[in-house]
Amino acid sequence: MRSLFILLLFTSLCNLYCQDKLPNIIIMIGDGMGLTQISSGMYANNNSTALEGFEYVGLSKTHALDKLVTDSAASGTAMACGVKTYNGVIGIDGKNKSHPSILEICQKKGYKTGLVATSSIVHATPASFYAKVISRRLYEKIAFQLSQHNVDLFVGGGKDYFTKRDDNRNLINEMSEYEFVNRLNDFKSSESEKIGYLTYNGEPPSKIEGRDPDLNDLVSISLEKLSSKNSPFFMLVEGSQIDWGGHANDLDYIVSEFKEFDKTIQSVLDFAKNNGNTLVIVTADHETGGLALTGGNLNQSKVKGKFNTGGHSATMVPVFSYGPNSKLFSGIYENTAIFDKMLKAIQR
Repeated sequence: MRSLFILLLFTSLCNLYCQDKLPNIIIMIGDGMGLTQISSGMYANNNSTALEGFEYVGLSKTHALDKLVTDSAASGTAMACGVKTYNGVIGIDGKNKSHPSILEICQKKGYKTGLVATSSIVHATPASFYAKVISRRLYEKIAFQLSQHNVDLFVGGGKDYFTKRDDNRNLINEMSEYEFVNRLNDFKSSESEKIGYLTYNGEPPSKIEGRDPDLNDLVSISLEKLSSKNSPFFMLVEGSQIDWGGHANDLDYIVSEFKEFDKTIQSVLDFAKNNGNTLVIVTADHETGGLALTGGNLNQSKVKGKFNTGGHSATMVPVFSYGPNSKLFSGIYENTAIFDKMLKAIQR
């Protein structure tokens, strides 16, 4: 009887500890990943996706401040900063006011932070979590703002925006508090508090073209590093090139990018289940290509589709959530509410 009492007391104390501890947050954005892109990847992957393991599903309205069809800058800003803005603008609202991102708010609460993308790290979606610029095309300015930021680790392409600049500055040399690595093994073995891994000089190639390292490896190592600290962490993961496959109207491109992203989602979900205090959100900034599935063969894991545009569409996109406060993400809401819901999840 005494042993049972001690066990119950221990369990209660553990539960109280988890409730008081700020949750980790991992937001995973499949750029251009609408429901049809998810369906395509699922059917082409033996009718299976890691997204089936999530607890709640919602729908996000993606429109920009003044346009029904958004771009990644406006939608990224909505999710990262909680405000609608014009297409092409990052971190600044329609009245030219800058807003802190959820990553920056988490930093002030003592969170460790990380960014991992299969595009350049200065591309619109990852930039929305740390930059404030009037044009997403100001890549060198975005790189400079990242160099002045306090992100603990970042992984993505775009090295030339740091080293081959119009102002002749070498931002990597100036970022003396960071260790910059050039290989996956060096990234894994690094014990530095701050790490930069610029995987390609420009934009990384597609998975079909041989992009390496694999997103799953990069995220798994990042999780090990961020979770080893005695602090909660916030991490953005972007499967950037699902969008590029949509712009190219290339279904094989979309499927290959989604499969890599889906594998990474499974690893993140497994981490969250083992950790017990990690909120995972998987969503998209918009749909790309106006894709419709028109046929295929389920037994052969083959899909066929047709595209309606080479640009984005205005359809709502799904939001999958797992972990503490994941129920907040059910329902239908503006994409700015994703910021609001993450903010609510870290309030104590």
